[in-house]
Amino acid sequence: MNDFTRWIDLEGAVNVRDLGGLATVDGGTTRPGRLYRSDNLQGLTEHDIELLVGELKLRHVVDLRSGAEVSLEGPGPLMAVPEVSIHHHTLFAEGGRHTDVEADTIDADKVLPWQERVEEDLAELRVTGFYYAYLRDRPDSVLAALRAMARDDGAAVVHCAAGKDRTGVVCALALEVAGATREAIVADYTATGERLEGILARLRSSATYRDDLDSRPADDHRPRPEYIEQFLRVLDDRFGGPLPWLASQGWTEADSRSLRSRLRD
Repeated sequence: MNDFTRWIDLEGAVNVRDLGGLATVDGGTTRPGRLYRSDNLQGLTEHDIELLVGELKLRHVVDLRSGAEVSLEGPGPLMAVPEVSIHHHTLFAEGGRHTDVEADTIDADKVLPWQERVEEDLAELRVTGFYYAYLRDRPDSVLAALRAMARDDGAAVVHCAAGKDRTGVVCALALEVAGATREAIVADYTATGERLEGILARLRSSATYRDDLDSRPADDHRPRPEYIEQFLRVLDDRFGGPLPWLASQGWTEADSRSLRSRLRD
């Protein structure tokens, strides 16, 4: 990473960036070098591991993939690094054959956002079909992931397959706790679009993801601002915001202080 970008260029992953340097509501910025987000980490090279573990002091990996994904793809080379702890917290209810428990029975015409609909509807469908379901189905995993990200004995990275949807939701919640502005949260979410071509190329090399990706155009996978904006509005409208939702699930002020201390000066 250099002074001009939050991106971290690795040989074996393409959607890796620092959650530092984002504007906060009190006029500050989030602290760099503490929390990273990424696509899957299966392809990390020895050089990548040396950079992450040696130079960036990575000590915690928060893996949001389903149990089936981990079984099919493997836990990744960081599992063998003694300095690194792996925290697996799936956001799916589990039980499906691959990445979604409902994949074989889901009514695509009603809930999948790549159907031929107006843009406003796409955002609502994305939220109700996927993002809000993470919170509904696995609030335990959401809180556990955030708590793992708050550990103070080194940097943490959170990832799923593309580092876009599941990772995007958990990072948005972490940034809310840290006091980032909504504009900064949305900008971070959409930044994945800058690396979309490389992300899809990596995923298409795996049989786990290839068929789903090839079933629709690449642009349908692009993270649009209205998706995360609508997700946050749902939490605002139903619970008074992300923090009250977290509190309703057992998140404490001590948890918030721990996470803020990681991401704030």
